[in-house]
Amino acid sequence: MDVVWKGIVGGLATALIVALSKRGNVLPGILPLFPTFGLIALLIIGAKGDMVAFRETCLAGIKTIPAYVAFLMACYWTIARVDFVTAVCVGILVWLTVAVVIFLGAGLFGLSR
Repeated sequence: MDVVWKGIVGGLATALIVALSKRGNVLPGILPLFPTFGLIALLIIGAKGDMVAFRETCLAGIKTIPAYVAFLMACYWTIARVDFVTAVCVGILVWLTVAVVIFLGAGLFGLSR
């Protein structure tokens, strides 16, 4: 049952983005900043009752912020040259690259916690 209500939260966030996109372009761009998936992850980890695991999950989420910014920048720059699907795909590849570098770098330098 936990998975169902967490899926409902994600679905509601998606529905809200779709509804807001009919009224303009700014709000649908801002809404994803609400940490829907971060909230779901913290609820899952928090339910275990382990404060250390909860804090570790928070730090992992913090590390993804540069990758998210890189994703948005890649989409912004590539949309002038390609269609939106390709721009999003390029953004995903950039996000993945930055995320891998962040987490491999953190592991190499003992910053994984």
